[in-house]
Amino acid sequence: MSEGQHRTVSAVHGRRPIEPDPPFEVGLAAHLKTTLGPAGVAELYGRFAQGEGAFDALMRRVALRALAREVGDGVQVHRSVLFRHPETFSIGGGVFIGEQTMIQGRFDGRCVIGDHVWIGPQSYFDARDLVIEDHVGWGPGAKVLGSAHTGVPIDVPLIQTDLVIKPVRIGMGADIGMNAVILPGVSVGRGAIVGAGAVVTHDVAPFSVVAGVPARVIRQRE
Repeated sequence: MSEGQHRTVSAVHGRRPIEPDPPFEVGLAAHLKTTLGPAGVAELYGRFAQGEGAFDALMRRVALRALAREVGDGVQVHRSVLFRHPETFSIGGGVFIGEQTMIQGRFDGRCVIGDHVWIGPQSYFDARDLVIEDHVGWGPGAKVLGSAHTGVPIDVPLIQTDLVIKPVRIGMGADIGMNAVILPGVSVGRGAIVGAGAVVTHDVAPFSVVAGVPARVIRQRE
């Protein structure tokens, strides 16, 4: 693109105020949690998972609130989003979860997603011990892995060896590029940028920019 053809527009998601969800919606979630239980609410979520209408979106949010440990106001759950072990999730207000995202929790784990987080379509989270702080941008197709097999002993199939779970932390205001991969045990510092397609194998310092496979620091934000 030649100079003069680009344009700058105002941010939308990160500046949108979080409006309180209506009381009836919060009450409905509490009612469903009590009367249907987790299995029943999960089945109800499935009925609305593919719908494009406003009522479908509302019911996805209601079901998630009934299933999760905590859900803030103004959460948007788009079509075909999958959750595993949502009872371990704490999701802040104003969170956007794009289509076909999967958040894979663990029965004894935790997944914390802060306020104003934007998650692009087709993202994947191995959310066994995951914390994403406020105002993080997560590019479409980006992934986080929170566990790996030990590979020991070597004379048995890898998939039969023990699983090591390592915490992953994404600092406030960080930005994870499209199709990037964050590996187990990695912390991405506040305000850092991870380039598109990067594979992050080591911690990323605050306000640094990394790119490549494996990811390396290419500059510091000023």
